[in-house]
Order: sequence, then C-alpha cells, then structure tokens
Amino acid sequence: MKQTGTVHGATGGCPTPGDPGAPTAPRALVVEDDPSWQQLLTEMLTDCGLGVDRAGDAESAVSALRAVPHRLAVVDLSLGGGDVLNQDGLRVLAAVRRHDPACTALLLTGFATVELAVSALTEYGAFTCLRKETFQRAEFREVIGRALASAPARPAPQPEAGPAGREPASGEAGEMGPAAPRILVVEDDAGWRSILAEILHEAGCQVRLCSSYGEALGCLRRATYRLAVVDLSLDPLDRIARPDDKPGGYRLLASARSAGISAIVVSGIATPAEIERFYAERLVFACLEKQAFDRRLFRQTVVEALAPGAAQSDRLDSLTGREREVLRLLAHGLTNQEIAANLTITTNTVKRHLKSIFAKLDVHTRSAAATRFLNPP
Repeated sequence: MKQTGTVHGATGGCPTPGDPGAPTAPRALVVEDDPSWQQLLTEMLTDCGLGVDRAGDAESAVSALRAVPHRLAVVDLSLGGGDVLNQDGLRVLAAVRRHDPACTALLLTGFATVELAVSALTEYGAFTCLRKETFQRAEFREVIGRALASAPARPAPQPEAGPAGREPASGEAGEMGPAAPRILVVEDDAGWRSILAEILHEAGCQVRLCSSYGEALGCLRRATYRLAVVDLSLDPLDRIARPDDKPGGYRLLASARSAGISAIVVSGIATPAEIERFYAERLVFACLEKQAFDRRLFRQTVVEALAPGAAQSDRLDSLTGREREVLRLLAHGLTNQEIAANLTITTNTVKRHLKSIFAKLDVHTRSAAATRFLNPP
C-alpha cells in the first residue's frame, strides 16, 4: 500500500521546535505500510509541532527524502504488507543517510531480531530501535523529545546491505547454570535496553531495566545484583557534558564497585583514556563499544563476569584500603581489640568495618572472610 501526504497539527507534549503552522516548521517523515500505525504516528508527531509527510513503501519514502529536508524519520522495518521477511526499512535508513543526512531516523518494528536492531543502530545510524509489541505513547514522546534535542549529525554513508545475523552457538543458552543471576541494565535508550535485555533473557538471567541514574541507584540500594550493565551517558545532557563532568554512568560504576557488583560498560562515548582508567581503578570487568557491538562477545563477557572466581575477585577489589587492612589482620587471627590497637581506631569502628566487609564479600562469619582473603581466586 502506498500512502503519501502532509499533515499539520497543534503543539502537544513534546518539545516544540517551532510554529507548526509556519512554512519553516521542521518536518517528519513516517514510513509505514500499516494505515493504523501510520495514523497513530502522524498524530503524535503532529502534536510535537512537526509537519508530517507519509510514505507506505521504500520508493515513496526515497522520493519524499529527495523532495524536502526532514528533521525526523520514523521507519518501519517491514514494508511488504505483512511479509515478515521484508526489510525495506533498512533501504530507507540507508537513503536517509545519503539524501537527508541531517535527518534523525528511528526504527519502529514488530519483526526485528537482535542482530537487525544492532545493525540499524550501528551500521545504518538509527537513533534508536523501538518494538511495536511494547510500544508506549509516553516512551515514544520521550524518545522524540531526545531526538529533536540531539545534534542532527550523521557519519559517512554505509552500504545498504548490513552484515548477516549470526545465531548463537549450540548450547550457549545454558551456560549460566540453573540459578538465574540478577542483572541490572542501566541504559537510557529504549532500543539498546531491548537488545541487551533480550540477550540476557536468552542466557537465563533475571533482568531489571533502568533508564536513569536515580532509578538505578534506588535499585542498587533495594536489591542485590550479580552484575550491572551500564551505559555511561544516562541523560541527553551527558552527551554534551564538559570533559571534567561525571555523567550518571560514571557515578553508577563507583556505586556498583562499592556494593561489590561486577560491571560491564556498553557505551558509545568512552575514550581510550577513560577505558584505561576504568580498568586501572577496577571499576569495570569489561568495556564494550556500541559501535562494534557483537552479540556473542557480549554474552561471553557476561558468562565470564558471572563466573564464581570473577565475582569473588571483584568483591575483594571493592574493599576500601582501610577495610583491606582490617581484613588482613582478621585473617591473621587478631581479635577486634587487637585490630583496633594495631590500627589506632576504636573497636566500634572495627565492627563497622567488619559489617561492611561481610556485606561486600557476601559472607557471615570471620572464618569465611579470612578464607576469601587468604585464598583469592
């Protein structure tokens, strides 16, 4: 089905780039072959103060991109009238990069695999990838607001055909064992949250999804997690922060380390110097770049981070310098009074340090703590 047209409407709950009735009002392109979805998206974008053009197939979309510049494009992956194998939306994403590089593209689909979603984000430059089956109006408005606030910059064009998806190796889903580890995923992009959650669910993990620093910090204080998967930039302003600022993801890494939780960074903004610091300060188990994201590498990294030895090592690394001194003396058989005298602190301070040590090492007795210290993984 081919549908093209232009719709203007009143300003709604999204940031208003300009007067929607003015000739210079920014435009959006909806590329969707389902009339009901096309109408829904048109109404919501109109409410955001955008003039809307509509296309029902790839050819009409390319024509619209060539005709006038657009600030935003919302593209369905499958434009084949119900054909689940159709991926014409990727052709449209490639055309956006060629013909309208200042346009920010969003992929909205009901058929994308993890590999296709990652390809849309990394190879075709989509701003995010949203799933129709979990579509929420409030989330969509929030994504539109972030997209309009972002700088309309695009990297060099890419070939229209993305890399072929790869299936997980045989037996990979059972690598975690029978107990489902609790994983905290902290990512402000809905598309990446969905990708990471799907891979972790396939690996047999329990996943708690968070989109902000405050939400994630609350989760860390209320529950215990085996692993945190963290994006460094958790707010639109983080992406334009000064070099000496600390985005939410950085602060979360420190909080996870203090709680004895291993962390994996999956981000697109870390510099080589920052990555070196993460490893030097034991803030992360691994740092993976979104631009080179690989499904199998991510799963293997998660498996390694959840291995018993890795978890114990991270717990020891999470101790402060004074806590390590207290634990060292405890491991050599000193009493609380002797530890206090040796370190010139009070016995109550020793007890507070021991309480923190027991919590970080996930032990309940002095002998268990001493064993962890004397027999590191």
